[in-house]
Amino acid sequence: MNTVLILDADRVSRRRTISAIRYGGFTAETARNLQEACRLVRRHRYVALVVDPGAGADSPLPVEELRARTDTPIIVVSAQDEASYKVALLDQGADDYVTRPFDPEELLARIRAVGRRVALPDEEPPVVTPDFTMHLADRLFVRADGTDVTMSPTEWRLIEVLVQHAGHLVTREELLVSVWGPQAASKTQYLRVHMASIRQKAEPDPTRPRYFVTIPGLGVRFDLDGPSSATVQPLSPTG
Repeated sequence: MNTVLILDADRVSRRRTISAIRYGGFTAETARNLQEACRLVRRHRYVALVVDPGAGADSPLPVEELRARTDTPIIVVSAQDEASYKVALLDQGADDYVTRPFDPEELLARIRAVGRRVALPDEEPPVVTPDFTMHLADRLFVRADGTDVTMSPTEWRLIEVLVQHAGHLVTREELLVSVWGPQAASKTQYLRVHMASIRQKAEPDPTRPRYFVTIPGLGVRFDLDGPSSATVQPLSPTG
């Protein structure tokens, strides 16, 4: 997975972004409007999405729409430099922001950073429990009876972080920052809603979680073999 998708309606700025990305050794694909970008993210996996919000509307709408469809990191590239505009984009789901005109090395460094945060080994082995099997690389969740379960992109990202630290408590703040970014560190309601959905889909008895265990006031732990004693496992700076 070494491809970056660029959403930018402006031909000149799109060409400049393509040049920067190819200079860094990445493959570039382009979308000229939001509809095309949404179609592509359904079919392919990208290391990052580089988005000019002006491509779809004079608002954070493209970021919001893309975040609803994928958990691929979104890097906004825009000439607007107002703090309120940046905050709105981050709240809509952007992972980073680069102001035009930008240094190609800066954009490439940010793409590499978000890529490290979400990268999974190509041959990630399945996670097997008595009640379900998860194939993280392919994002397949299959119950023991063979039933497929659909998880949202955000639910998969939470699962990936928890599985990477199986048997260890991951704090609420670490999960929020890893999945939604630094601006969401205190928004614990995000975590409550999505973990409740994961348990409803994954647990044999959602009211008595066996695998996705919340420790009140602290965080969440994934227990591969059911309940166990836990230690706190800090995340790395890249999540």
